[in-house]
Amino acid sequence: MEFEGVYPAIITPLDNKNNFKEDEFRKIVEFNINSGAHGFWVSGGTGESVYVDHNEIKKVIKSSVDQSQNRAKIIAHVGAITTHKAQVLAESAANSGAHAICAVPPFFYKPNIDTIINHYKAISEAAGNIPFFVYNLPQSTGTEITPQIMKEIMTAIPNTAGLKHSGPAFTDLKGFVDLNISCFIGNANLMLPALTLGASGCIDGPLNAAPELWSDIWETFKNNEFNKSMIAQDKAIKFSNIIRDFDMHASIKEIISKRLNINCGNPILPLPQLNNDEKSKLITDVKKLNLIDFN
Repeated sequence: MEFEGVYPAIITPLDNKNNFKEDEFRKIVEFNINSGAHGFWVSGGTGESVYVDHNEIKKVIKSSVDQSQNRAKIIAHVGAITTHKAQVLAESAANSGAHAICAVPPFFYKPNIDTIINHYKAISEAAGNIPFFVYNLPQSTGTEITPQIMKEIMTAIPNTAGLKHSGPAFTDLKGFVDLNISCFIGNANLMLPALTLGASGCIDGPLNAAPELWSDIWETFKNNEFNKSMIAQDKAIKFSNIIRDFDMHASIKEIISKRLNINCGNPILPLPQLNNDEKSKLITDVKKLNLIDFN
């Protein structure tokens, strides 16, 4: 498939005024590509897109395309609170050269299926009908995309290329796979089980802090070295669980900052922040695993 493999849901480095730090971002993109990433999920949940100013999101997407230089696929998240705002981001993403766009369904006011399809269709058309991905994140949006709903979306929007399945219903994965689309699992701890069911790869936040761990899962699986894949998944789970023990956004930013000798800043409030003691314990705990290198 055109879209497959290890796709970090990349963070958005920010200064203390929540402005995009482009130089740091480019270093993160480069680090991930050199560590085996096949693509990026840009300005998604890990990228704090709900809180980042839309003009800054446009810069993030453009920078990801420019830095990757077609060495990695860029799937740009353009989901927004209104259809018009999402259309503006979608058009900008397409003009910047993103390989695909993605979006969560309408949120806050619970939509019906017609509302979802009309919303997605308008976004897709604004981007010139480049490949379109659905972002299934019901625990945040309140809307569950099932295989049946996905089938209806594909009928209405023929350029639908796939989805990121971050919902709790893991059993729906096979239903998505059977639709012959790129189905990425949105849980870093479930990459290997998902691959065995035919998933196209994994998209999640922990990947961009240690892409080599998930690249190892992918490469060993593709080489039919299943025992090695299980060992690789176990290592990735141990790393991912430490991130989830703290706060995902803040801990990923802190680990990347320490690994690359940069300053990714803090997450945007009201997302939790880590104090200095918590940051120190986080890095100590990660180093104790002896799974990744720090500069």
